[in-house]
Amino acid sequence: MRKLGKLLLALLRELADENAYQRHLAAHGRAHSAQEWRRFSDGRLRAKYMRAKCC
Repeated sequence: MRKLGKLLLALLRELADENAYQRHLAAHGRAHSAQEWRRFSDGRLRAKYMRAKCC
């Protein structure tokens, strides 16, 4: 049961971009802050909509 709970929690963290944010912080050597989260989120959204699909 604990394995299932850990798996579910890991899945939710991945879907909510928490894991990606932690990788971003580690890669750039930065600490967590509201400003850094905003910068991370803006960058991901900008990248997502730059690759817009046609039709």
